[in-house]
Amino acid sequence: MILNRIAINSRSICRTAKYLRPIGNISQSSDVNIFDLFNTKRLQKERAAKKEDVELYDYIKEEIGFRLSDRLFDIKKELKNGVDFGGGRGYLSKNILAETLQNLKIYDISETMLNQTQSTPGVNIEKNVLKSEYLDLPENSQDVVISNLTFHWFNDLPGIFRSINYCLKSDGVFLASMFGGETLYELRSALHLAEQERRGGLSPHISPFAQIRDIGGLLNSSGFTMLTIDTDEMVIGYPSMFELLHDLKGMAENNAAFNRPLTLSRDVLLSSAAIYNEMYKKTNPETNEVGIQATFQVIYFVGWKPHESQQKPAQRGSATASLKDLGTIMTGEKKRK
Repeated sequence: MILNRIAINSRSICRTAKYLRPIGNISQSSDVNIFDLFNTKRLQKERAAKKEDVELYDYIKEEIGFRLSDRLFDIKKELKNGVDFGGGRGYLSKNILAETLQNLKIYDISETMLNQTQSTPGVNIEKNVLKSEYLDLPENSQDVVISNLTFHWFNDLPGIFRSINYCLKSDGVFLASMFGGETLYELRSALHLAEQERRGGLSPHISPFAQIRDIGGLLNSSGFTMLTIDTDEMVIGYPSMFELLHDLKGMAENNAAFNRPLTLSRDVLLSSAAIYNEMYKKTNPETNEVGIQATFQVIYFVGWKPHESQQKPAQRGSATASLKDLGTIMTGEKKRK
C-alpha cells in the first residue's frame, strides 16, 4: 500500500518470466524482489507483536480471519491435515474446530507472533517459522491450505501458489484472503493530491494491488480448478488520517519495500490530512462526531487441486440449445407452468 510510513500491498502478479533457480520444491518465477520480507517485514512484525496493546490493532485481521474460517465449514469432506500460511497471531487457528480439521501446521515469519497463536480444543497445532516464500512440504501431504491477509507482502505469488498446489493432495482445497486494488483508495488519493500540490509531481508512495481478474488467471496457471472468487469491503471510521496511520503501523503493515522512502515531509503529511478530511468525511450517526473513512477491499478465493472425481466441463460443441434461442425456451417454460 503506502510505500512510505505504511503499506498494505501486493505487487503486479501478471508478469511473466522464465524459471530461474530452484527453491525447495518449486522454481522462482522472477528474480525481481520488491519487498524485504525476511529482514524489514520480520522486524516490523516482531516489534508489533511485542507491544503491550497489540490486540488493539487486530480488528481487521481477526474479522477477516473469522469470515475466512467460516468458509471452511462449507467444505463437506474430511480434512485431516492442513496448513495456515502466514498465521500471524492466530487469526484463523482460534476459529478452526476439531470437527473440521485435526492437525494444523502454522507458518509465519515472526516467531513472537507464532508464540502467541492459540488453537481450539482437539486441534493439534505445529508452529513453524517461515524461512522462504514457499511451502517446502512433501507432495500430496495436505488436505487444505488456508491463508489470511498475508500474500500482499510476498514477492513471487506464482511460485507460492505452485508450491501450495504441490503439497496438496488430489481434491485438496486452497482458501485465502488478500487485500484488493481498492484498499485505502482514499489515502492514496489524498497523498497523490498533496504531493502534486506541494512538490509538483508524484513520488512512488503507492504500490500496485492484486485485482480480482488477476487472481483467477494466477490460480489457473498454478494448476487449480473449480475456482470461486469474490470480494468484500470493510469501511472503517477514524478521527483523522493520523489515527489511521498509527493503527496501520500497529498492525505491522508499515513499509517493507527495498526502495522505500525513509521520510514523508511534514508539509506533504499535513496537506494530505487536510485533503483527506475534506474529501472523505464520515459522520458518526450516534454521536454526530466527524471523522474520516478508510476502505479495505478483501478478495476471497477458493481453488481445488484436480481429481478424477471432480465435475468436468462439457465438451465443446456438445450443447443441445443455442443462447440465441434462450428467450423462446424461457417463454415455453412459463407456458408449461
